[in-house]
Amino acid sequence: MKHIKLYNVIFPIWFLLFFPPVVFVTLLGNFIIDSLVVIACFYVYKLANQNINLKSFYKKSILKVWIFGFIADIIGAVLLLMIEGSGSTWGIPSKVITGIEFDPFRSTAAVIIIIFVMLISAAFIFIFNYYNTFVKQIKNKKLRLKVAITIAIITIPWTFLLPTKWFYHGL
Repeated sequence: MKHIKLYNVIFPIWFLLFFPPVVFVTLLGNFIIDSLVVIACFYVYKLANQNINLKSFYKKSILKVWIFGFIADIIGAVLLLMIEGSGSTWGIPSKVITGIEFDPFRSTAAVIIIIFVMLISAAFIFIFNYYNTFVKQIKNKKLRLKVAITIAIITIPWTFLLPTKWFYHGL
């Protein structure tokens, strides 16, 4: 019997993170990671010295950090999908597009594009948190900058770099 590979119906693994029921696992995982990072930032940057209470800080920030982080991840995923869908129109070689979709480490250009998109997502995470989430809680701008940058770096969508071939056998 002849085996047929249907590459057009296989999504990059990071894209699947936005579909039910996987999205619920993704949301829970992101919430746990965001919670740990918010709590770690509280201690690392000694926010208690700014008369900020951990319980209050966590309650006032976690939902925003979590939602804004997920929105930033979606922005990055949409950008990658646009690149994949329009790549040939823009003159991006098919090897690079295939790298973005299935195995970024086969193409240096694919890794560079994915990291660039990850940095765009991180920039959105930073902007959302610096200018919205922490603006009322952390009055010291340098301290707020440090917290927002830390959250952006740690919660960047690292899953964009996962090779899909690890999860689909036979690719």
